[in-house]
Amino acid sequence: MIPIEIPPNTVMLKGIGWDSNIYLVRDENEALIIDTGTGVYWHKYIDIWLNENYLKGAEKITIFNTHEHFDHVGGNMAFRRYFEERGIKVYFAAHKYTAEALERGDDYVILSFYHGRSYTPHEVHLKLSGGEALRVGNLELIVIHTPGHTRGSVCLYEPNEKLLFTGDTIFNKTVGRTDFPTGSLEMLKKSLQKLEKLDVYLGLPGHGRVIKNWKENLEYIKHLLEDFE
Repeated sequence: MIPIEIPPNTVMLKGIGWDSNIYLVRDENEALIIDTGTGVYWHKYIDIWLNENYLKGAEKITIFNTHEHFDHVGGNMAFRRYFEERGIKVYFAAHKYTAEALERGDDYVILSFYHGRSYTPHEVHLKLSGGEALRVGNLELIVIHTPGHTRGSVCLYEPNEKLLFTGDTIFNKTVGRTDFPTGSLEMLKKSLQKLEKLDVYLGLPGHGRVIKNWKENLEYIKHLLEDFE
Protein backbone atom coordinates (compact mmCIF):
# COMPACT_ATOMS: atom_id res chain seq x y z
CA MET A 1 0.00 0.00 0.00
CA ILE A 2 1.39 3.38 -1.02
CA PRO A 3 0.31 6.38 1.09
CA ILE A 4 -1.16 9.27 -0.87
CA GLU A 5 0.24 12.55 0.42
CA ILE A 6 -1.99 15.59 0.13
CA PRO A 7 0.22 18.54 1.09
CA PRO A 8 0.76 20.09 3.47
CA ASN A 9 -0.95 18.16 6.29
CA THR A 10 -2.85 15.10 5.05
CA VAL A 11 -2.05 11.47 4.22
CA MET A 12 -4.60 9.10 2.70
CA LEU A 13 -4.43 5.32 3.07
CA LYS A 14 -6.79 3.42 0.79
CA GLY A 15 -8.77 0.87 2.75
CA ILE A 16 -7.85 -2.81 2.49
CA GLY A 17 -10.69 -5.25 1.89
CA TRP A 18 -13.89 -3.95 3.49
CA ASP A 19 -12.07 -1.14 5.29
CA SER A 20 -12.87 2.51 4.73
CA ASN A 21 -10.17 4.86 3.55
CA ILE A 22 -8.21 6.15 6.51
CA TYR A 23 -6.85 9.68 6.73
CA LEU A 24 -4.15 11.18 8.95
CA VAL A 25 -4.00 14.95 9.41
CA ARG A 26 -0.97 16.37 11.25
CA ASP A 27 -0.09 19.77 12.66
CA GLU A 28 2.51 20.47 15.34
CA ASN A 29 2.35 17.72 18.01
CA GLU A 30 -1.26 16.74 17.28
CA ALA A 31 -2.84 14.30 14.83
CA LEU A 32 -6.34 13.60 13.60
CA ILE A 33 -7.26 10.14 12.33
CA ILE A 34 -10.42 10.12 10.24
CA ASP A 35 -12.07 6.66 10.38
CA THR A 36 -10.35 3.41 11.34
CA GLY A 37 -11.67 0.63 9.08
CA THR A 38 -12.92 -2.69 10.45
CA GLY A 39 -9.92 -3.24 12.69
CA VAL A 40 -8.70 -6.27 10.73
CA TYR A 41 -5.73 -4.49 9.17
CA TRP A 42 -5.11 -1.74 11.73
CA HIS A 43 -1.47 -2.82 12.20
CA LYS A 44 -0.74 -2.39 8.49
CA TYR A 45 -1.85 1.24 8.59
CA ILE A 46 0.18 1.89 11.74
CA ASP A 47 3.27 0.32 10.13
CA ILE A 48 3.02 2.65 7.14
CA TRP A 49 2.66 5.72 9.34
CA LEU A 50 5.64 4.65 11.43
CA ASN A 51 7.85 3.75 8.44
CA GLU A 52 7.18 7.13 6.85
CA ASN A 53 7.56 9.04 10.16
CA TYR A 54 4.06 10.47 9.86
CA LEU A 55 3.48 10.01 13.60
CA LYS A 56 6.83 11.36 14.79
CA GLY A 57 6.37 13.78 17.67
CA ALA A 58 2.63 13.19 18.07
CA GLU A 59 1.50 13.70 21.67
CA LYS A 60 -2.25 13.90 21.17
CA ILE A 61 -4.44 12.01 18.68
CA THR A 62 -8.12 12.56 17.98
CA ILE A 63 -9.96 9.72 16.25
CA PHE A 64 -12.92 11.10 14.31
CA ASN A 65 -15.59 8.81 12.88
CA THR A 66 -17.50 10.22 9.91
CA HIS A 67 -20.43 7.94 10.77
CA GLU A 68 -21.34 4.86 12.75
CA HIS A 69 -20.81 1.95 10.33
CA PHE A 70 -18.43 -0.84 11.31
CA ASP A 71 -16.16 -0.47 8.28
CA HIS A 72 -15.34 3.02 9.59
CA VAL A 73 -15.27 2.43 13.36
CA GLY A 74 -14.17 -1.18 13.86
CA GLY A 75 -10.52 -0.23 14.39
CA ASN A 76 -11.21 2.43 17.05
CA MET A 77 -10.15 0.45 20.09
CA ALA A 78 -7.14 -1.20 18.42
CA PHE A 79 -5.78 2.21 17.48
CA ARG A 80 -6.53 3.58 20.92
CA ARG A 81 -4.75 0.72 22.71
CA TYR A 82 -1.70 1.02 20.49
CA PHE A 83 -1.26 4.76 21.05
CA GLU A 84 -2.11 4.81 24.75
CA GLU A 85 0.42 2.03 25.43
CA ARG A 86 3.00 4.47 24.05
CA GLY A 87 1.88 7.36 26.20
CA ILE A 88 -0.07 9.23 23.53
CA LYS A 89 -3.37 10.75 24.59
CA VAL A 90 -6.32 9.56 22.49
CA TYR A 91 -9.74 11.19 22.21
CA PHE A 92 -12.78 10.11 20.20
CA ALA A 93 -14.97 12.58 18.33
CA ALA A 94 -18.15 12.09 16.28
CA HIS A 95 -21.57 13.53 15.66
CA LYS A 96 -23.83 13.08 18.68
CA TYR A 97 -25.97 10.50 16.85
CA THR A 98 -22.92 8.47 15.90
CA ALA A 99 -21.63 8.82 19.46
CA GLU A 100 -24.92 7.49 20.80
CA ALA A 101 -24.61 4.31 18.69
CA LEU A 102 -20.93 3.81 19.58
CA GLU A 103 -21.47 4.24 23.31
CA ARG A 104 -24.40 1.80 23.26
CA GLY A 105 -22.61 -0.65 20.99
CA ASP A 106 -25.72 -0.73 18.81
CA ASP A 107 -24.86 -3.59 16.44
CA TYR A 108 -28.07 -3.08 14.46
CA VAL A 109 -27.08 0.47 13.48
CA ILE A 110 -23.32 -0.11 13.40
CA LEU A 111 -23.77 -3.16 11.11
CA SER A 112 -21.03 -5.16 12.83
CA PHE A 113 -23.09 -8.33 12.28
CA TYR A 114 -22.68 -7.74 8.54
CA HIS A 115 -18.96 -8.39 9.08
CA GLY A 116 -19.55 -11.34 11.43
CA ARG A 117 -18.31 -9.40 14.46
CA SER A 118 -19.61 -7.41 17.42
CA TYR A 119 -18.70 -3.88 18.40
CA THR A 120 -17.17 -3.00 21.77
CA PRO A 121 -18.84 0.15 23.17
CA HIS A 122 -16.59 3.02 24.19
CA GLU A 123 -16.87 6.62 25.33
CA VAL A 124 -16.93 9.38 22.72
CA HIS A 125 -15.28 12.39 24.34
CA LEU A 126 -16.37 15.06 21.87
CA LYS A 127 -20.00 14.89 20.72
CA LEU A 128 -20.73 17.27 17.87
CA SER A 129 -23.87 18.70 16.28
CA GLY A 130 -22.48 20.42 13.20
CA GLY A 131 -21.05 23.90 12.74
CA GLU A 132 -18.21 23.42 15.23
CA ALA A 133 -14.51 23.74 14.43
CA LEU A 134 -12.45 20.63 15.17
CA ARG A 135 -8.89 21.72 16.02
CA VAL A 136 -5.68 19.87 15.16
CA GLY A 137 -2.71 21.98 16.20
CA ASN A 138 -3.32 25.28 14.42
CA LEU A 139 -5.70 23.76 11.90
CA GLU A 140 -9.47 24.07 12.12
CA LEU A 141 -11.78 21.66 10.32
CA ILE A 142 -15.43 22.63 10.09
CA VAL A 143 -17.96 19.96 11.09
CA ILE A 144 -20.86 19.68 8.62
CA HIS A 145 -23.76 17.41 9.56
CA THR A 146 -24.79 15.55 6.39
CA PRO A 147 -27.43 12.93 7.31
CA GLY A 148 -28.67 10.56 4.65
CA HIS A 149 -26.31 7.59 4.56
CA THR A 150 -26.87 7.49 8.34
CA ARG A 151 -28.39 10.08 10.63
CA GLY A 152 -24.99 10.72 12.23
CA SER A 153 -23.07 11.21 8.97
CA VAL A 154 -20.66 14.14 8.93
CA CYS A 155 -18.24 15.79 6.51
CA LEU A 156 -15.16 17.72 7.62
CA TYR A 157 -14.09 20.82 5.68
CA GLU A 158 -10.59 22.27 5.82
CA PRO A 159 -11.08 25.76 4.33
CA ASN A 160 -7.44 26.75 3.82
CA GLU A 161 -6.62 23.91 1.44
CA LYS A 162 -10.30 23.47 0.46
CA LEU A 163 -10.34 19.79 1.36
CA LEU A 164 -13.60 18.03 2.16
CA PHE A 165 -13.54 14.68 3.97
CA THR A 166 -16.86 13.23 2.86
CA GLY A 167 -17.17 9.88 4.63
CA ASP A 168 -19.86 7.87 2.84
CA THR A 169 -22.02 10.88 2.02
CA ILE A 170 -20.55 11.33 -1.45
CA PHE A 171 -18.09 9.40 -3.60
CA ASN A 172 -16.67 9.72 -7.07
CA LYS A 173 -19.81 9.65 -9.28
CA THR A 174 -22.10 8.18 -6.64
CA VAL A 175 -23.39 8.54 -3.07
CA GLY A 176 -23.63 6.34 -0.01
CA ARG A 177 -26.49 3.88 0.30
CA THR A 178 -29.58 5.08 2.12
CA ASP A 179 -31.30 1.72 2.73
CA PHE A 180 -29.38 0.91 5.92
CA PRO A 181 -30.82 1.67 9.39
CA THR A 182 -31.29 5.46 9.94
CA GLY A 183 -30.62 6.16 6.24
CA SER A 184 -32.80 8.55 4.22
CA LEU A 185 -32.61 9.50 0.55
CA GLU A 186 -34.50 12.74 1.16
CA MET A 187 -32.09 13.76 3.92
CA LEU A 188 -29.15 12.89 1.68
CA LYS A 189 -30.46 15.21 -1.04
CA LYS A 190 -30.71 18.04 1.50
CA SER A 191 -27.17 17.31 2.68
CA LEU A 192 -25.87 17.57 -0.88
CA GLN A 193 -27.44 21.02 -1.10
CA LYS A 194 -25.29 22.06 1.87
CA LEU A 195 -22.16 20.76 0.18
CA GLU A 196 -22.95 22.63 -3.05
CA LYS A 197 -22.20 25.89 -1.25
CA LEU A 198 -18.60 24.93 -0.42
CA ASP A 199 -15.49 25.81 -2.42
CA VAL A 200 -13.83 22.38 -2.67
CA TYR A 201 -10.48 21.60 -4.29
CA LEU A 202 -10.46 17.88 -3.44
CA GLY A 203 -13.13 15.59 -2.05
CA LEU A 204 -11.65 12.86 0.15
CA PRO A 205 -14.23 10.06 0.39
CA GLY A 206 -14.69 7.15 2.77
CA HIS A 207 -14.14 4.65 -0.07
CA GLY A 208 -12.65 4.80 -3.53
CA ARG A 209 -10.57 7.45 -5.19
CA VAL A 210 -10.14 11.14 -4.58
CA ILE A 211 -12.80 13.41 -6.12
CA LYS A 212 -10.82 15.89 -8.25
CA ASN A 213 -13.58 17.58 -10.24
CA TRP A 214 -15.87 18.50 -7.36
CA LYS A 215 -18.50 20.62 -9.15
CA GLU A 216 -18.75 18.26 -12.12
CA ASN A 217 -19.08 15.33 -9.74
CA LEU A 218 -21.93 17.03 -7.85
CA GLU A 219 -23.78 17.80 -11.08
CA TYR A 220 -23.41 14.21 -12.23
CA ILE A 221 -24.80 12.93 -8.92
CA LYS A 222 -27.72 15.38 -8.95
CA HIS A 223 -28.80 14.02 -12.35
CA LEU A 224 -28.27 10.49 -11.08
CA LEU A 225 -30.57 11.06 -8.11
CA GLU A 226 -33.31 12.51 -10.30
CA ASP A 227 -34.00 8.95 -11.41
CA PHE A 228 -35.10 8.13 -7.84
CA GLU A 229 -37.64 10.94 -7.60
